[in-house]
Amino acid sequence: MSSFRIIPLSEAAASSARAGQTEPAQAVDSVIADEAHAFPCRHCLTDAAPGEKLLLLPHSPFEQVGPYAEVGPIFVHADACPRWERPGEIPDQLRRRLLALRGYDARERMVAADVVDGRELETLLSKLLARPEVEFVHARFARPGCFACRIERAT
Repeated sequence: MSSFRIIPLSEAAASSARAGQTEPAQAVDSVIADEAHAFPCRHCLTDAAPGEKLLLLPHSPFEQVGPYAEVGPIFVHADACPRWERPGEIPDQLRRRLLALRGYDARERMVAADVVDGRELETLLSKLLARPEVEFVHARFARPGCFACRIERAT
């Protein structure tokens, strides 16, 4: 399926975090990955290898103020990493996890939600993006509930 784009954390947001300038202004923690596949970077959409340094920071994936615009923790590699830019491809980081997919309308109100094994992501994603009221989808890691990435229709 190539009718979607996975959108990671922006280059500006990752750079700001590395410079210690997060919004909202909260503490950024340094973390060293101590196990494989447990520290997912939201910028390159790869899992940090044991021994790699990451930043743990607050992030809201929403552009508008509203009832769903929560702030939650995300990881970003402490050193610069290449931003995920592969339209129509699913990163392994998503494939190996249980995901909660949430479809939002243009007002950033949730209009659909379900849980899927990452290996079956395309099936549920296709159903959500086929709904005309769904403008975009947020993927979250279902167990901890953390934001993973935004997914939009390919243009």
